[in-house]
Amino acid sequence: MKTTKRLLQTGALTLSLLATGVMAAVSADEAAKLGNTLTPVGAEKAGNADGSIPAWTGGLPVNAGAVDSAGFLADPFPSEKPLFTITAQNVEQYKDKLTPGQYAMFKRYPETYRMPVYTTHRTANVPDSIVAATKENATNTKLIQGGEGLENFKFANPFPIPKDGLEAIWNHITRYRGASVRRHVVQVTPQANGSFSPVSLEEEFAFRSMMKGVDTSQPSNILFYFKQRVTAPSRLAGNVLLVHETIDQVKEPRMAWLYNAGQRRVRRAPQVSYDGPGTAADGLRTSDNLDMYNGSPDRYDWQLLGKKEIYIPYNSYRLDSPKLKYTDIVKPGHLNPDLTRYELHRVWHVTATLKQGERHIYAKRDFYIDEDTWQAAAIDHYDGRGTLWRVAEAHAQYYYDKQVPWYAVEVIHDLLSGRYLALGLKNEEKQAYEFDYPAKESDYTPAALRQSGVR
Repeated sequence: MKTTKRLLQTGALTLSLLATGVMAAVSADEAAKLGNTLTPVGAEKAGNADGSIPAWTGGLPVNAGAVDSAGFLADPFPSEKPLFTITAQNVEQYKDKLTPGQYAMFKRYPETYRMPVYTTHRTANVPDSIVAATKENATNTKLIQGGEGLENFKFANPFPIPKDGLEAIWNHITRYRGASVRRHVVQVTPQANGSFSPVSLEEEFAFRSMMKGVDTSQPSNILFYFKQRVTAPSRLAGNVLLVHETIDQVKEPRMAWLYNAGQRRVRRAPQVSYDGPGTAADGLRTSDNLDMYNGSPDRYDWQLLGKKEIYIPYNSYRLDSPKLKYTDIVKPGHLNPDLTRYELHRVWHVTATLKQGERHIYAKRDFYIDEDTWQAAAIDHYDGRGTLWRVAEAHAQYYYDKQVPWYAVEVIHDLLSGRYLALGLKNEEKQAYEFDYPAKESDYTPAALRQSGVR
């Protein structure tokens, strides 16, 4: 009853504030919990009642393991074995700690799908600069334009103590992924029999406010720059996508351009948003499925349902090992379960329901957002008939040497076709991640696209 009453009160407050177009920040007393009873980014510092989720004690140290010349991290838990494994035969025993999408995977692939569950480690942390910015955001950042933009926002984590679903999803959208990162990754869309042709991508991501040489005293509506260049196969090589992601997306919607190497032309790309097709994804993901979810939240009504404990992919260092080949990982229907790792964690449960009159192929989405990182760990996607259609999971790992929580691999399963997409594989790449590369604004202009796309 208390939880229901609190959620009803929160909903009434949200509607009242939305009517004025401005959402309130938390009080100084509430913000004082950050770093005390709450972690610096707003998670509960204490463990759970039975100790299966431990207390957060600062995450892994930056020297938690060796880092090779290509940027691959040593597994800090190399000798650990699963506590137990969930299978189609015992899944009913664990159903209360699974998402509907995870449960559906056992029904879709009863012979092969498994979830090995390991000891929970709360490994994540962020740099001191992000800790300070998060505390400043807590009392200053506000939602504007009915929740479609941010005001007085600095760096990352605008709402470490969220009051509604919009605030929680903005934390995912803006969360810290390093000041800048360049990565070489592979995307696969296996056929039902497991055969696949990899698409190689070079991606760059850079927060404008953290770029060297940028005058942050001058107002800008740019949150980050994103560039994605296809390097293989040859029929797609040289095509480049450029995105300017904005903070106030009503004032200035996302701007995107595509360079077509065959035509040697740069074109505006308004389709790179919402349910527009994802790059070389064979129709298995939308533009806003990248990074689990991205873009303007304006087409959905958002509701914060509270927290729950579920098994989510976590500390996926083994899955990211350079000793593996892609054929070791990519199997029919799903990734090789011998290489995955699940842990029990607390997540924020957020639902997104398509607004009346709006269009999107997903009529509803259920988000499960990790409390320690604000990363979406799992998302269930429903079609217009209310049928569970696609199940997304992010196999998270903490890049401890750079204090960056992110993903090793993102996967989205199509339950109807029996196919899936996996993005972020880099096991066979010569250079995995390059954090804090010297990003310049001049590299992210439409005029710079032609040079980026040279084959």
